[in-house]
This record gives sequence, C-alpha cells and structure tokens, in this order.
Amino acid sequence: MPGIDECLLDVMRLPGARGAAVVDWTSGLALGTIGDSPNGDHEATAAETAEMARMAAEQSAFTSGASEPPTDAGGKGVTGTEPPVEDVIVTTRAGYHILRFVETDFDSSVFLHLWLDRAEGNLALARIRLGETAERLVLA
Repeated sequence: MPGIDECLLDVMRLPGARGAAVVDWTSGLALGTIGDSPNGDHEATAAETAEMARMAAEQSAFTSGASEPPTDAGGKGVTGTEPPVEDVIVTTRAGYHILRFVETDFDSSVFLHLWLDRAEGNLALARIRLGETAERLVLA
C-alpha cells in the first residue's frame, strides 16, 4: 500500500493536476505536498483548506444523514473511522479544488487536496481517482 509520497505522485498524473497535498484538518499542517500551490505557499494553502474541511466536517447541515458507523454481519462495530463528509469541491473560474477525506483505522482528520486546472482537467475523473487514492493511502 502506498504512502503519502507515492499517492501524491499518482494524483499528479491526472490531466490538469496543478498541485496536491495531504493535510491534517485539525492542525492545518501539510503532511506532504507536490506541484504548485494556488497562493505560492503550500503551508498557507494547507491551513486555509483545513479551515474549509473542518467547517464541512463539523457542521450538522453537511453531516446530518451521514451513514452510521460501519458494522460487521453481527451488527458489531468494526475498526475504521468513516468521515461524515466524503469530499468538498470548490469551483473557481480557473480551476477546481477537491478535498477528499481519508478513512483510516484510527480517528482520522486527514484529507487529500487536489488543485485541478479547469481547462485541462476532468472533474469527474479526478474525483474518482482521488477517492481510489484515498482508499489506498497508508498513514504511518
């Protein structure tokens, strides 16, 4: 299973990918970055996107009706923390910002941020691939 660097390299292979990061939304720290940053500073971008992720994940308007915690066939809880929000997409005139929450075996507060060029990128494809990457990501 790939780690942060391998996942970021994989994400950057998407058509139109400008930059990507793995970010902890509770602290706003970038755990890994690659490519360009919208404002030229990966750390500032991580902090700003973390605010957006935190707001989406903590607001009842977005989390109401979220699926129940995963259970096994006997109805017992299984390991793994499923974030209440799957992803957040912000559209600008020049691009897309996709924040994809990562499900982990512990209380995860990590997301993948992809900055995608609007003219060259494919939002649907990027969302699918980012979801696949989030599933494979191993955080140690």
